[in-house]
Amino acid sequence: MVMRQYLLTYSGVVFALYLHHVIRAIEVPLDPNIQSELSQPPTITEQSVKDYIVDPRDNIFIECEAKGNPVPTFSWTRNGKFFNVAKDPKVSMQRRSGTLVIDFRGGGRPEDYEGEYQCSARNEYGTALSSKILLQVSRSPLWPKEHLDLVEIDEGSPLTLKCNPPPGLPPPVIFWMSSSMEPIHQDKRVSQGQNGDLYFSNVMLQDAQTDYSCNARFHFTHTIQQKNPYTLKVQTTRGVMETTPSFMYPYGTSSNQIVLRGVDLLLECIASGVPAPDIMWYKKGGELPTDKTKLENFNKALRITNVSEEDSGEYFCLASNKMGSIRHTISVRVKAAPYWLDEPQNLILAPGEDGRLVCRANGNPKPTIQWLVNGEPIESAPPNPSREVAGDTIVFRDTQIGSSAVYQCNASNEHGYLLANAFVSVLDVPPRILAPRNQLIKVIQYNRTLLDCPFFGSPIPTLRWFKNGQGSALDGENYQRHENGSLEINMARKEDQGIYTCVATNILGKAENQVRLEIKDPTRIVRGPEDLIVKRGSMVRLDCRIKHDSTLKLTVAWLKDDTPLYIGNRMKKEDDGLIIYGVAEKDQGDYTCVASTELDKDSAKAFLTVLAVVSAPTNRMTALPKERPERPRDLELTDLAERSVRLTWIPGDDNNSPITDYVVQFEEDKFQPGSWYNHSRYPGSVNSAVLRLSPYVNYQFRVIAVNEVGSSLPSLPSERYHTIGASPEINPTGVRGAGTQKNNMEITWTPLNATQAYGPNLRYIVNWRQRDTRESWSNETVRTTRHVVWNTPIYVPYEIKVQAENDFGRAPEPDVIIGYSGEDLPSAPRYIRIRQPNLETITLEWDHPEHPNGILTGYNLRYQAFNGSKTGRTLVETFSPNQTRFTLKRTDPISRYRFFLRARTQVGDGESIVEESPAPLNEATPTPAAPSLPTTTVSLTSTMTIATTTITTAATTTTTVSGTAATTQSAPTATTKREFATNGSSIWNVKAFTNSNWANITWSHNFSAGTDFVVEYITSNNTVRSIPVKAQTPSSVQLADLTPGMTYQLWVFPKWSSPSKTSYITFTTSSAYTKNQVDIATQGWFIGLMCAIALLVLILLIVCFIKRSRGGKYPVREKVEVLDHEDHKVDDPSFDYSDEDNKEPPGSHTSLDGTIKQESDDSLVDYGEGGEGQFNEDGSFIGQYTVKKDKEETEGNESSEATSPVNAIYSLA
Repeated sequence: MVMRQYLLTYSGVVFALYLHHVIRAIEVPLDPNIQSELSQPPTITEQSVKDYIVDPRDNIFIECEAKGNPVPTFSWTRNGKFFNVAKDPKVSMQRRSGTLVIDFRGGGRPEDYEGEYQCSARNEYGTALSSKILLQVSRSPLWPKEHLDLVEIDEGSPLTLKCNPPPGLPPPVIFWMSSSMEPIHQDKRVSQGQNGDLYFSNVMLQDAQTDYSCNARFHFTHTIQQKNPYTLKVQTTRGVMETTPSFMYPYGTSSNQIVLRGVDLLLECIASGVPAPDIMWYKKGGELPTDKTKLENFNKALRITNVSEEDSGEYFCLASNKMGSIRHTISVRVKAAPYWLDEPQNLILAPGEDGRLVCRANGNPKPTIQWLVNGEPIESAPPNPSREVAGDTIVFRDTQIGSSAVYQCNASNEHGYLLANAFVSVLDVPPRILAPRNQLIKVIQYNRTLLDCPFFGSPIPTLRWFKNGQGSALDGENYQRHENGSLEINMARKEDQGIYTCVATNILGKAENQVRLEIKDPTRIVRGPEDLIVKRGSMVRLDCRIKHDSTLKLTVAWLKDDTPLYIGNRMKKEDDGLIIYGVAEKDQGDYTCVASTELDKDSAKAFLTVLAVVSAPTNRMTALPKERPERPRDLELTDLAERSVRLTWIPGDDNNSPITDYVVQFEEDKFQPGSWYNHSRYPGSVNSAVLRLSPYVNYQFRVIAVNEVGSSLPSLPSERYHTIGASPEINPTGVRGAGTQKNNMEITWTPLNATQAYGPNLRYIVNWRQRDTRESWSNETVRTTRHVVWNTPIYVPYEIKVQAENDFGRAPEPDVIIGYSGEDLPSAPRYIRIRQPNLETITLEWDHPEHPNGILTGYNLRYQAFNGSKTGRTLVETFSPNQTRFTLKRTDPISRYRFFLRARTQVGDGESIVEESPAPLNEATPTPAAPSLPTTTVSLTSTMTIATTTITTAATTTTTVSGTAATTQSAPTATTKREFATNGSSIWNVKAFTNSNWANITWSHNFSAGTDFVVEYITSNNTVRSIPVKAQTPSSVQLADLTPGMTYQLWVFPKWSSPSKTSYITFTTSSAYTKNQVDIATQGWFIGLMCAIALLVLILLIVCFIKRSRGGKYPVREKVEVLDHEDHKVDDPSFDYSDEDNKEPPGSHTSLDGTIKQESDDSLVDYGEGGEGQFNEDGSFIGQYTVKKDKEETEGNESSEATSPVNAIYSLA
């Protein structure tokens, strides 16, 4: 069934309602009366698997069962063609079924019936199809005969023994044995691969003591075939050389593997080496899925069950021994055969209703969806105006009687297919109530109950409930009505008792039924038995007084030690208790009274203790002294198992006080020999117990008896019992990481005890890496309970894992905990901002350190008042780590204050930042003006040191920037740098490059990245503007829309600071161009000069042209043959234009400016323009067939051409 479908069950009647927006569908109930009246298209109920492999020795049964009304008929196709069952005497179809039976009792070959079969079930309302069933006969081929030569191998060399089993169907199971049928011992050195081959990481002399035979076991025939055995001859050497690992399978450093979704992924790495390498598996960029990952074949194989798309990625195996390590990367891609997202469901509609069939599947690659109707493609089916196909959905509108059919959805890709049948049936049925009439329901008061009213009809009826035949429909408050027709009463009360009526209605009629509800009182034991201690031979009464509903039958039963109590002649069962006469020791134990009715039950329990009575002399009554019990004796171990053993002992004398408990203790001789620990505790009535044991512990047990006086001496120890080992099941607890120094992190944990080690050589694999980084895990294997990681950054978080390991293997993957490396002293707070809102108070604000280097525990503030050379006493304030503000009440309005602020971690106080409160305005001393100095820029900032504040006075300076009309003036007081923090952060080298209406402002600073700055400037008419700027090195900003000829004052300061009244620069924008300025391009003298230069150039070009036309006067005959040869090269399209011509000619030398000096007097270059080409003897130009010379080479020749007008023009260009 699909979502929003509700299942109703009553007396084997099942029906379903499907509600989806306006779509409402019903599955026809299995009630025989309804089934016989309603028509229904066929539905396939049973079929054979898609890949069907059969045993050739048995008859073949191909299943196909279907239901429908009328009963469907069956037919088959084989390999896409109709299969005539009647023509083959060996083939028959079971009665009232579509199951094929192929009988070979009269002979025949099963292989003749292999193929692809498909079953069809038909009735007058449609046709349903089975999946395509591929029938194959199991095969067990014989092993090909072969002669195997003696295998000679050097000791320490790797070896692979090939199996090459015959291909069977299904594939056989491979295993290796000797010819004497002894299994081959396998370990991390010798193991069988998934392909059946036997791999030796290194051969040892002992490997030649047996032979090796590959065996194949075939499933269906239950036969085993054996290959001829291999015989080894190992050549010994004086010493086997240790070697680094090398992969025997797979080959190379990387490989690819494709796996289908939902199956198991098996990756394998087998390596050679001396000693035999260990194999470890990892996944790049993530962790192996621990919940479905399993290591096999001595860690050489990695199996991931039920693979999904998330398992795609790169896996690598690491093979390592003490000589080195290698790795192989396997790229895994997960493909997927189609799988259902929404499988189409049967749809039953009333006439005129709408509905739809949805078929959604996914896979990799994405599957294609094909619709069929009654087994034929829907495209070729008769048109149906009420049906519309939209991809994976078929929509039905205004369906009518006669539109019934069976639709098939086929979703397929290259890896497989899915086939689903869903019928559409149009019915009109009046409402029916399917439950028996006039039911009686009893319920205990205050319990929850359900009143069932299953119904059926088409269209789907509307159901309502009424109580006592009156009032409106019941819903809400204490009632809840379900879509399946049930009425739920959340808490049944006395007033809810009565007759309830359910009414089902649709357009064809209505039906109703009544349910009577009775509310009963609960059953309660108001006085139960109590724990008693009685003497042997006395009488005892155990109470059990019960209150219950008088209309319900009450049953009272007694249990002893949770088993039914046999009431003998010494016991009497009464309505309100149990009496035991002549109490015996065997009567001791737990007694339980159980009171029950048909609706509920209650119980109460008590423990009865029986004391032994010691006979006393008849002439007097003497109370015997009570003492601690005697020690138990004769301990015996039986039922020995891997994880348990039965311990039996004989109790000692209780010394007049019953033994209440036995304490079993154990001792082991590996980790803490001689120390005894409590194992378990048992009641004093037992003398045998099954003890749960841990692996790899050499146990010895003893027993201590306990009574009300005290404990006995321990019994003599039992014999020892040593359990076999196993890999640890738990990892160390209490793992933590913390720094003991600023450059380390100490990882500690609580070790496993003797019963948790589970094997020899217990050790711990410590893994760590910085959190939120992509770095791989670092690890170290230790046997202690701590490990120190050195050279760590200061106070950074680390991910830490500690995994237990012994010689049998590793514990499960441990949890990751977070630790921190060591702390250090913090850096100084980023800044201190001092404000004086009035003469009485000073307000300090500061920011946290940029580098806390640990957990901040607070701040320490030292401050003192000073006035000139006089200083006050130093005061100290301590603040919490979250406090960043402090207000100081001044003692007088004249003194200034010096503040020293430090941040504090658990290590101690860090660097201090020092600031002083500003001086009152009347303390500023004016500085007389000085003559102008020829400096280019002036940085106007105030410098602050830790101890004192120094203000350096500079003369007023006017600076003219080259190429602009900007003027920069200094403030009356200025220095070359202004520091804003004690760590040296400051601003300097402020410059202004101006034009008439804009200015570029630049400055230098050493603040941290991300610091915001503010550029604030004031015009001469006192208009203030601010521009925020992000930190850069150097920083700059452009001021736009300035007024020509205007003087500005400008400040640069961090966003968290404020502008100083004395630290600014001034600049003046240039005046705008006026109409009196003359453009040179319009002047007559300039135009005449340009015309004269153009005329001179034209004359020179004419002279050059005439000079080139005079051929045959230059000694170039010797170059003709060379050029002739080059002509042939140009004609050849395969000619390679090289840089041969660009090489320096013989006899040339290079000038200082890099040009080539020619020494030949015969070169055309010496006579003017010859550097651009070459000429034939008749003066024709042939430069197009040669590689051109660089123009610079021509201009660099030592000839008269260097002074020619043409070259002069070229040089100007």
